Amino acid sequence: MPSAKHNVITMAPLVPRFHLFEIDDQTWFPSFLRAHVQEGLHAAWVNRVPVLQPNSPARVAAQILQRILGPRLPSYTFIDFCAGSGGPTPAIERYVNRYLAAQKQPSVDFVLTDLHPNTDAWARAAAKSDHIGYEPKSVDAAAAPRELIDGYTTKGKKVFRLFNLAFHHFDDPLAKAILKNTIETSDGFAIFELQGRDLYSFLMPAILGIGCFLLAPLHAWRLRSLSALIFTYLIPILPFVLVFDGYVSALRTRTPDEVEALMQSCGVRTDGWEFKSGSEAYMPPFGYVNWIVAEKVSSRDW
Repeated sequence: MPSAKHNVITMAPLVPRFHLFEIDDQTWFPSFLRAHVQEGLHAAWVNRVPVLQPNSPARVAAQILQRILGPRLPSYTFIDFCAGSGGPTPAIERYVNRYLAAQKQPSVDFVLTDLHPNTDAWARAAAKSDHIGYEPKSVDAAAAPRELIDGYTTKGKKVFRLFNLAFHHFDDPLAKAILKNTIETSDGFAIFELQGRDLYSFLMPAILGIGCFLLAPLHAWRLRSLSALIFTYLIPILPFVLVFDGYVSALRTRTPDEVEALMQSCGVRTDGWEFKSGSEAYMPPFGYVNWIVAEKVSSRDW
């Protein structure tokens, strides 16, 4: 399996990987608080702070897909297998299709799926774009329904999976199962993370917590939610969870070499795949999009 690295920040992990628990993942964590946490992560993906950020992370992710996939970009349908409340995928869709329109190329579709579907949020995203769809039924990324995949491959499209701020949630056995299913049923995949086990990533959760305090009034006003204010200022659960889970996410995140090792040991042949990785700044010197893009070599002939 050929591999290549692009724009890599040459900093070794500070610590080994630890698969600790994140509060937002726990079944006992109230759903209304989880919705606020997910909204905070969504804001971190799609918003750009003037002067501090040249681009939003979502725009950087779109640019990576555009550059790495190149002329093959229109041949894919992009399926987000851990979409949560939508995450950056609707924003990535806008950037990618604007780019394709400027190149006079056909638009591509993006599909939202999750083990726990958030159909209300997805329906709102789909209402804003003809190129956003979603699967209302539960979808297991380790056992993607054949009818879901066939629904796009029979239309002459290849399937490209997206894991946006998601792959670090999987322990090694589950990660291997997901990679195995991905290799068996897809022609490519991308993993995008906003953290890693490096010094810069351990500074970002504190910045995220400060941002939570500063932006909570805007978030509460937009959602007409008094609870966003109560659980930010009076009982600061939301900033605590964002910071705590941010540090745990950093400890959970794998390096490209670790993901490639899982891919090679997942139980299927990978010699027909090309593996690329890199790290690109969205808020230097602290914020980076760490990315992995793997593509079936035969797909390059399309």
